[in-house]
Amino acid sequence: MLQRSSVVDYLKVNSATFASTVQLGDSKIINGFSRALAVQREAEQFYGNEGNFASYRVFSEPIPFPPITENVTHSTQNLIPLIKVQNISIIAMSSTAILHVGNSENVSMEARIKHIRQLLNKE
Repeated sequence: MLQRSSVVDYLKVNSATFASTVQLGDSKIINGFSRALAVQREAEQFYGNEGNFASYRVFSEPIPFPPITENVTHSTQNLIPLIKVQNISIIAMSSTAILHVGNSENVSMEARIKHIRQLLNKE
């Protein structure tokens, strides 16, 4: 893997939550994974079976990756082995968000969210 020095003059992250990562420098593998249930209700009713990811197909279905059929040619020439960033300012990062300044060989990210709205029956 190509190695270069990463230089950041100024970095400010106000909030990084739920397995978010700030990384300066090279990494071999980056894996980000997040799953969430978001339930919005008009009335406070709890049935006792909330929070079971296995009950929702969205969390178990395989993600389809179409095959790459195009020929790809890539050529890189780094005259200066330096990644230089002057200013990074982030208000908030959440749900395995990754801020990465550097080289990566393999990157894999996945987020699965099931939104549920339960409204009262207005008769």
